[in-house]
Amino acid sequence: MSDPAVEPEKVGGETPTGEYEGSQQVEIFERPSGWKGFRSHPTVQVALLGFVCFMCPGMFNALSGLGGGGQVNPTAQANASSALYATFAFFGFFSGTVSNVLGARATLMLGTLGYPVYISSFLVVNIHPNATAYVIASGAILGICAAMLWTAQGSLMMAYPTEAQKGLYIGIFWAIFNLGGVVGSVVAFAENFHSTANGVSNGTYIGFLVLTVTGFFLPLCMTDPEMMVRSDGTKVVLVRHPSWKAEFFNLFVALRTDPWIVLLFPMFFASNYFYTWQYNDYNGAIFTIRARGLNNFLYWSAQIFGSVFIGYCILDKKHLRRRTRAFLGWVIVFSMVFVVHIWSYFYQRTYTRASEINNPNKIDIYDSSFPAHVWLMIFCGFLDSMWQTYAYWLMGAMSNDMAKLAVFTGFYKCLQSSGAAGVWRADGVGLPYMNIFLSTWGLTAAGMLFAFPMVYFRVKDHTEFEDETLMHVSGMEQVTAGPSLVNPAQSEA
Repeated sequence: MSDPAVEPEKVGGETPTGEYEGSQQVEIFERPSGWKGFRSHPTVQVALLGFVCFMCPGMFNALSGLGGGGQVNPTAQANASSALYATFAFFGFFSGTVSNVLGARATLMLGTLGYPVYISSFLVVNIHPNATAYVIASGAILGICAAMLWTAQGSLMMAYPTEAQKGLYIGIFWAIFNLGGVVGSVVAFAENFHSTANGVSNGTYIGFLVLTVTGFFLPLCMTDPEMMVRSDGTKVVLVRHPSWKAEFFNLFVALRTDPWIVLLFPMFFASNYFYTWQYNDYNGAIFTIRARGLNNFLYWSAQIFGSVFIGYCILDKKHLRRRTRAFLGWVIVFSMVFVVHIWSYFYQRTYTRASEINNPNKIDIYDSSFPAHVWLMIFCGFLDSMWQTYAYWLMGAMSNDMAKLAVFTGFYKCLQSSGAAGVWRADGVGLPYMNIFLSTWGLTAAGMLFAFPMVYFRVKDHTEFEDETLMHVSGMEQVTAGPSLVNPAQSEA
């Protein structure tokens, strides 16, 4: 039962339009007014969540997108990324339970700590070239922290909107988050415009470090999820878990009660796999440092438009049934996989890892071949944002329960990082570019093909009552006005 000290006044009991058909009653709460109401509005909270990721993962993306973390020799960065995603994969599998126990906001704040540590390692290795062990260790630390940050982010982002707003909110988050990559790329491009060293300066790393430290304090500005009321007057579902045993059991309960999630596992596995080829084996391999900076800027700018397009223009089209939107999204993402990789194949055939090691004639922004090559980076940005937005939207279409979504996002980040750990290690040991490229193409195509049966059989026009909560196990208690096995008259949006 809810704590009355944190529960706004109940003002009605009508079912919000289009929500939870089959539910007997939905409890409606009055939203606070004035500054408190503005600050606690779900849109503002998702925007603040976006700015947390703007400051931390956004700067990480800007640095990674330069290829090799902005270093002349990308080996240390590739090995650090392998360590990062290996720890991410392990802790990501259980990070949903950590989020449910500590709370999403505390987990988010804890997760930001690894980013300044990671950025600082590149500054150190720029000054002391033999400190590569610190880069790899910082990657492992970041993997643990990032697992917590992204699980907290996913559960908050998918729990705050109503069903009709999920695509829009994912798009808003993704746009703000990717602004971090855009701003970071502008900083790197401006700082290194006249550089001939093919690596970024100390000033670039210091700027990134300041921004990531700022990101640590932003979760303090966010509203406690227990106080959150959605725009339609319903409250998010929060779950209190006094027992770690019950928390770990949720992982297996989620698989048993919703086994369709398994068909998304190949899609999850491929969702960070393509970064290695895009960042190190394309952008980092054949362009000068300033061209890499400009490519990076356009790549992350394209992600903003791609996420808003598929989220707002396709997945949230209210005049279309949800199943229709799911199929349209699948067709668009599947088509983009082949457009990008067929285009990439014709460029990849023209160079190898051996031919680019000591090649002084990298593609520069003034070269005649640059425009065609940079357009490929733009389309890679479109594909990435559409892939991630669609994956989150599919998970959100399966349930609105915050605890269940935390477990789903844990699966997502675990498998995503498993794929990334393997391919970054392959890059670190010098696997041929073409091998990495072909495996990327095959995995992304397979991920979409495996997802199709789940879209066809599992996505419904409305979230059903039985999809809303995990099984009622010992030590788990529903604490807000959401669908509950104890009180079936209550429901959540």
